[in-house]
Amino acid sequence: MPELPEVETVRRGLAPAMEGTRFAKVEARRGDLRWPLPKDFAKRLEGNKVEGLGRRGKYLLADLSSGDVLMMHLGMSGSFHIARAGDKETPGQFHHERSKLRAHDHVVFHMSNGALVTFNDPRRFGFMKLTPRRDLDAHPLMKAMGPEPLGNAFDAAMLASACAGKKTSLKAALGDQKIVAGLGNIYVCEALHRAHLSPKRRAATLAGRKDEPNERAQALVEAIKRVLKDAIEAGGASLRDHRRTDGGLGYFQHHFRVYDRAGKPCPTRGCKGTIKRIVQTGRSTFYCPVCQK
Repeated sequence: MPELPEVETVRRGLAPAMEGTRFAKVEARRGDLRWPLPKDFAKRLEGNKVEGLGRRGKYLLADLSSGDVLMMHLGMSGSFHIARAGDKETPGQFHHERSKLRAHDHVVFHMSNGALVTFNDPRRFGFMKLTPRRDLDAHPLMKAMGPEPLGNAFDAAMLASACAGKKTSLKAALGDQKIVAGLGNIYVCEALHRAHLSPKRRAATLAGRKDEPNERAQALVEAIKRVLKDAIEAGGASLRDHRRTDGGLGYFQHHFRVYDRAGKPCPTRGCKGTIKRIVQTGRSTFYCPVCQK
């Protein structure tokens, strides 16, 4: 499932086509994705202007002139494609033949600036919801979400406080969207390796006796911020289904230090360890048992 860097990459791709323009026409080619589309979905969107396109965790949020927010989630295989009215349906920049996936083009936004924004989702784990802006923070999908890891409020003190007293592992804690928003399996593994912390270490060890942050918490926060920024600059990681809005691939997978590298030498300078794969909470974890303590 796409994580924060992939979703942010998509947001940046969609913004020029959607921000400041109106939904001239909306095609909902089926009534449901993961969940049913909102009642009168097309009617509630058409004519409305997209005042801004933001992101919260792994969610895309389009602020509408009606006062509603269009919440969009990519799910496991969702992707957006931008074209212009009259363009060929399979632009040359696509790395994979898109025509094979036309049956999965479930929602099409015809924007007033001529852009055609198509949501394609073969597995239909993505979704779109409409909610009043005033109720967004109280929405069930939003109200328990933790801080944005790239925000100024996310620091060592906040992370240590959230992990204080927890018996769960660091890997499990960082994947909990209530502790920090937007992280998933890939970037948790990568951040822990950069911080030289074992994924099996107890989350509570980030805090001192008075729940104050220690050097581990500081190193981990810095590693999280850096790995996310690096991944965004690389356009995210293209694993299986992820595509940018132009059909291109993200390239951060070529910079993975540990993820999906079991049996390879640890890239840490001077470390003679070998990357190992274990299973935690039903997900693969990749780490170096030598330099991650």
